[in-house]
Amino acid sequence: MEATSTLHGRVVLITGGGTGIGRTTARQFAAAGAEVLVVGRTAERLRETADGHPGIRTFAADLTAPDAPDAIVAAALDAFGRVDVLVNNAAIIRPALLEEIDRTTADEQLATNLVGPIFLTQRVLPHLKEGGAIVNVTSNTPNRGWPHNSVYGATKVALDFLTHTWAVELAPRGIRVVSVAPGVTETPVLAHAGFSEEQVAERGKEFRERIPLKRIARPEEIAWWIVNVARPEAGYLNGTVVRVDGGLAASG
Repeated sequence: MEATSTLHGRVVLITGGGTGIGRTTARQFAAAGAEVLVVGRTAERLRETADGHPGIRTFAADLTAPDAPDAIVAAALDAFGRVDVLVNNAAIIRPALLEEIDRTTADEQLATNLVGPIFLTQRVLPHLKEGGAIVNVTSNTPNRGWPHNSVYGATKVALDFLTHTWAVELAPRGIRVVSVAPGVTETPVLAHAGFSEEQVAERGKEFRERIPLKRIARPEEIAWWIVNVARPEAGYLNGTVVRVDGGLAASG
C-alpha cells in the first residue's frame, strides 16, 4: 500500500470487475489502500480478481436485472457502510453490420452498457457525499465511424453525454463525474464477443498500424487513469473525457 495514499479507506464500487480493465483497476485501488467491491456476472472470475488482495470483496450480479442496482448498493453498504467512488466499467460488445443487428443483442448491449449504469448510479447517489466521484469507462469512439459496432459505439458515446450532464447536475453536491475513454486495450473483450484467436490477432494488427504509438494499451495503463481521476487531488477535474488511446484520436 502507498504510505500516504489519499485513497486509503475510501470505498470503491466497480462493475465489470471480473476481467481486464475492471480487474486491474480493482487491484490498483486496493494497492492504494481503498476498500473495493467488485461486481460481475461470474463469481469465479470475481474470486480470481480478489485472490491475494484482502481489500477486495466480491458480489456476483447481472447489472441488467431490474433489482440488481438495489442489490449491489446494499452489498456495498453491508460490506463497508458507504460508497465514495463508483466506477461504471461493465460493458459487452456484439459486433454486427447494420443489416445484421438483431433486437436481442442490441437490447443486451443497451442494458449492460447504458441502462444499467444509469440506474446503478441513481441508486448509489444518495450514499455519495461531498468529495465523491463517478468514473464512467467509455471508449474512443466519438469522432470516427466504427463499422460493425453501431450499438456498442452508440452506448459509449451516450455514456460520455451522461458524464457531461451528471457533472453539471451533481457539482452543487460536490460530486465529480469523469469519463475515462480507453483506446484499444489488451483484454478478453473480443474473445468474449465470439471472435476466434486468429480474428483477435488480425484486429490487433490492424489497430497497431493505426495507433501512433504502434501498440495496444495494457490494462494497467488504463486503470492508472481511472484510479487517479478518482483521487481527491483531481478535485478540479469534472465533466470531461480523458482519452487514453496512444494518439489514435489525434491521428485522424
